[in-house]
Amino acid sequence: MSRHASIWIATSAESAYPRLREDLRVDVAVIGAGIAGVTAAVLLRGAGRRVALLEAGRVGHGVTGHTTAKVTALHTLVYDELLGRHGREIAQGYAESQQAAIATVRRLAAEHGIDCDLTETSAYTFAESDRDREAVEAEARAAESLGLPARVHDDVPLPGAVAGAVVMTGQAQFHPRRYLLPLVATLPGDGSGVFEHTRVVGVDDGRPCRVATEAGPVVTADDVLVATSLPILDRGLFFARTTPHRGYALAMEAGTEVPEGMFVSASSPTHSVRTAPHQGRRLLILAGEGHPVGEEPDPRERWRRLEEWGRGTLGAGPVRFRWSTQDHESLDRRPLIGRMTPASRHVLAATGFGGWGMSSGTLAGMLLADMVAERESPWAQVYDPVRLDVRSLPAFVKKGAHDARTLIGGRLRRGLDPDELAFVAPGEGRIVDADGEHLAVHRDEAGDLHIVSATCTHLGCIVAWNDAEASWDCPCHGSRFGPDGTVLNGPATAPLEAREPGAQPATSDA
Repeated sequence: MSRHASIWIATSAESAYPRLREDLRVDVAVIGAGIAGVTAAVLLRGAGRRVALLEAGRVGHGVTGHTTAKVTALHTLVYDELLGRHGREIAQGYAESQQAAIATVRRLAAEHGIDCDLTETSAYTFAESDRDREAVEAEARAAESLGLPARVHDDVPLPGAVAGAVVMTGQAQFHPRRYLLPLVATLPGDGSGVFEHTRVVGVDDGRPCRVATEAGPVVTADDVLVATSLPILDRGLFFARTTPHRGYALAMEAGTEVPEGMFVSASSPTHSVRTAPHQGRRLLILAGEGHPVGEEPDPRERWRRLEEWGRGTLGAGPVRFRWSTQDHESLDRRPLIGRMTPASRHVLAATGFGGWGMSSGTLAGMLLADMVAERESPWAQVYDPVRLDVRSLPAFVKKGAHDARTLIGGRLRRGLDPDELAFVAPGEGRIVDADGEHLAVHRDEAGDLHIVSATCTHLGCIVAWNDAEASWDCPCHGSRFGPDGTVLNGPATAPLEAREPGAQPATSDA
């Protein structure tokens, strides 16, 4: 996902599971080895199901490996909005299910004896102005009315000017890969397996289902769980019901004041803070400065702003790690978890966690496992992907108009002429017009050109260069590709077509 290693990836062991090299028959195929897929796989394995966990890259290298790793039910400002838009039953279910997810993380860590720096702490959504103060007060009232341990707090343990916060006690933080890897290690054996570098390119929904992989082997399963960041299958139009965002993170040396708790600002641009142990000291984990995918001409500026905020507000020191991440937010603020379509009984999916994947991803794993086992859940209706909400229709229309403008605008955008390729500098990526086709051209640091089609293989939008991560990003639905066309993020499953003689996109190891 990122060429910059997150603190979680840099400070945990690497996995080494095999590729899938032959056809396989299991009870459940789980696509995606992030927290949602792993949680579902572990719960199903514990219930006696044969499970195949299929991962295009490595375990925990996607969104889960690039998170801030807050395990909390306080999702910035969500409860006041849920009550106003969807009513008490939906808001109550959201609150209860998120708290249950936190309890599940604690239970699984204890049952498996996992040392992942799991620490109980409080979560704060803080106000930086009087206007924000009104919003956090409303959120505190809403959350408290739903039975959550929330209240308004004036004495916020955060350096700098803060106009109060809503605080929720009994939350948690952890090291996500040190949590995930021991869970994955419990899966192989007795007909179950974990397979890395195994990209899924299609699923036939039948009795049984057939899961096709890029390399050829097929997994046959009674049920399939699509637990990729955004479903790689277009059925259900999940890509049209979520918005992809990129966010930025830094791990910085703490100053003299080390804040105790997890913090996120109520206003935009978002600023998030927590601490993490590292080599006998504590680092500040800062995140925020997000933007829609493919719509920032200078992503490095986002890191610069975040670093300035950390130094100026928190007195932070040198940067030790930097990385970026990608999330999808649903149009109505509720994740989409369940059947992909009304007719889909055996292919389930989860997405739209909106930056709160450690709790919502765990919850997704719980719900998906319940659905496979045909157990009723009191929270299923809260997250049902086939829900019909007319109040979200304006947002759906707006999202569709954005995608249409992006698609048309990208195709009309003027790029370099082919004879101007010499102006592509080392490390740079540019769009080139060649005989009516848009080409994505990157010159690496050695001076060699890499030329691929600029047309996203998902639905045909024109990609944009991401200078921070040296990737081609699709501004429509969030697919991302390496300079050679390799798929880094779905929903695309096919690489950008090579346009250099003899060049073929490589298989992703990310």
